[in-house]
Amino acid sequence: MKFTELGLLPELLRAVDDTGYTDPTPIQREAIPVVLQGRDLMACAQTGTGKTAGFTLPLLQRLMTSRKDRLSRAVSKAPRALVLTPTRELALQVEESVRTYGKHLPLTSLAMFGGVGMNPQIAALRRGVDILVACPGRLLDHVNQRTLDLSAVEILVLDEADRMLDMGFIRDIRKILALLPAKGTRQNLMFSATFSDEIKQLAAGFLHDPAYVEVARRNTPAETVQQKVIPLDKERKKEALLHLFETRGWHQVLIFTRTKHGADALSRTLEKSGIRSAALHGNKTQGARVRALTEFKEGKLAALVATDIAARGIDIDQLPYVINYELPNIAEDYVHRIGRTGRAGAEGEAYSLVCHDEKDYLKGIERLIKKDLERLVLPGFEPVMTLENPAKPNPPKSGQGQGRGGNGGQGRGQPAAAPRRGEGGQPGSGRRGGHGGGSGRPGGGQHRNGSRHH
Repeated sequence: MKFTELGLLPELLRAVDDTGYTDPTPIQREAIPVVLQGRDLMACAQTGTGKTAGFTLPLLQRLMTSRKDRLSRAVSKAPRALVLTPTRELALQVEESVRTYGKHLPLTSLAMFGGVGMNPQIAALRRGVDILVACPGRLLDHVNQRTLDLSAVEILVLDEADRMLDMGFIRDIRKILALLPAKGTRQNLMFSATFSDEIKQLAAGFLHDPAYVEVARRNTPAETVQQKVIPLDKERKKEALLHLFETRGWHQVLIFTRTKHGADALSRTLEKSGIRSAALHGNKTQGARVRALTEFKEGKLAALVATDIAARGIDIDQLPYVINYELPNIAEDYVHRIGRTGRAGAEGEAYSLVCHDEKDYLKGIERLIKKDLERLVLPGFEPVMTLENPAKPNPPKSGQGQGRGGNGGQGRGQPAAAPRRGEGGQPGSGRRGGHGGGSGRPGGGQHRNGSRHH
């Protein structure tokens, strides 16, 4: 199927063609016709499969088809479409997609989020905004100051709905729903990488007879991502990470930590070792976050160290590597993390540095994705305690005269244990060819201009 077969307006097809794409992704093929029909929709797809274009394109068309009727009445400057996102980065990404695909249409848009002054946003609202992409907290700030009117919203989109619930936005979402026109008078769309039972309960409260689209099994990482676990002793993680950068020639690596403090500390360690890096988390100012993302996308930074929440909206063409410096304590977050690479057909690699204290997190992840992750023992960094049996130490490497485990006494040096099947070797082989994998579609591959807009 081609985009020309989806019934999109010529102006939208021109915009799609400007990006160099001709073929829609599976989620776009399924979702766009449903949205164009005016139906409510629950759509579930792996991250990186083009969900944003899947609702942006038909949303723009729906607003254009109702524009004549709107202009025949008193023209209102209030937003006609509202897209709710969990993070500032994702709000910027979605609004960029709106501008990219709507550039040949007379529609206006605004990204609204906290961490910046409200006055520029107020000024934009006064001029008139057709499509508002907003984070819940800042949106309610405007409502409370009576600078925002939601009574004219025709289309509501919840993007990354699972993450919004994880971040505690459920009460804000319910407040916003109460401010919108009645349930039967607007179109409602829910897009997410996963749909938990809690998400389905929320959907039942505001979706009206929705169509359901699911193009991938729930909580499934992209098949194009090579996933490997590197067992390590906790105190050697930093040393091992620096070794990998030095020996593998890594570039544009997205590294995840569990805490903001951990992200800052690891970024400083990398900088001291001559690896240009920046930390990205919720305590950073908006200016610092935008600057870090821009430099990372442009290749000026070799590493970006981020927390889960801050990295949710990161969308970078051909991102080659994701490193879990610390495993997440929520298994679903692992899927979202590694989904930053291997997007829409492109290849990617995800490595997790795992100490025996994290073995339960690893088991939870493997249960969720229904797959045992390959273990790779990094030569020279063999852990004292194995992940499979923490009570049993690894034997010392050949040439060691000091026993490292057991009774702790003197011991003869023994050859290192042979790796289990699937282990051994070294993670990666430097940068592989073939990361391009251009898919010829929004939401994947390489744009002509090297940027990504879905």
